[in-house]
Amino acid sequence: MVKKNLARSTVLMAALATVAGVALGPAQASAYAPPLGGASISVHFDLAQGRTPENIALAPGGDAYVTFAAGRQVAKVTPGGGTRVLATLPAPADGGVHTPVLGFALTTGIVRAQDGTLYFLYATGTSDLTGVWRLRPGGGPERIAALPANGLPNGLALDERTRTLYITDSVLGTIWRVPTRGGVPVAWSTAPELAPAGFLGANGLKFRNGEVWATNLDRGTVLRIPVQRDGRAGRVRTEATGLAGIDDFAFTGRGEQLLAALNGSGQVALVESDGSHRTVLSGADGLQNPTSVAVHGTSVYVLSAAYLTAKDPNLLIAHLTK
Repeated sequence: MVKKNLARSTVLMAALATVAGVALGPAQASAYAPPLGGASISVHFDLAQGRTPENIALAPGGDAYVTFAAGRQVAKVTPGGGTRVLATLPAPADGGVHTPVLGFALTTGIVRAQDGTLYFLYATGTSDLTGVWRLRPGGGPERIAALPANGLPNGLALDERTRTLYITDSVLGTIWRVPTRGGVPVAWSTAPELAPAGFLGANGLKFRNGEVWATNLDRGTVLRIPVQRDGRAGRVRTEATGLAGIDDFAFTGRGEQLLAALNGSGQVALVESDGSHRTVLSGADGLQNPTSVAVHGTSVYVLSAAYLTAKDPNLLIAHLTK
């Protein structure tokens, strides 16, 4: 089943290369200059086991929690490279073939709360499994909020202060909002800037300083939405454009500067606060269709799922320089 799902995902994800305007094949090598240095592959994952890493959440001690999309799993990766699967989600009765756009069940966004609880997303195309899931330390996975089966929950962000989760739906062009205790999600924003344009729309997601930041893969944009005093979504601002195939991203800790994973082209771009951007990592560094980025101190973690290259899904670590 894993091999069949991987084959299906490779065909369907080829649309991503069209969106990104690139041909299938190795990314073109490109030299990079600061602010990143010392890039190297830390962990190689097994593609045959469905270990296509989709999203990442970091713990203070250096552990990384990742979702393996095709494997329907959540795992912990230690600083030494050890990988331990924490949960494998139940397969849908139809095998996931009705999952919108992609045609296979997959785990997507993940965040870690301060108490160690993991929250993550599962998309199956079925109403009994699609939604927000929770994994408490020492416990088992449980769904705490159902999401529409005809959507594709993808990015996940947490506002620790209000204990609120935000979720992007890449098919329905929606950002959902739900309390960490669970319940019925509310469509927080359905702004047209979130809608797909042929493949997948709203994708990566972060909560920062009272604002929700999101990407739109099809439109190659970074979006910024303030949370108003009453909790409702404010006006959408487009902060960057021209980032074809953008997936998830992370702030560097230097103001509004961020690093973005460009899935189709196999690159990571540095995006400045004025919206300008340049490539800082590429296939020459070992990227294989990067899906997400995380930053801890001066360390930069980049996951590659190898959706298009079908070669060497991995975790790359680089370092921010002065």
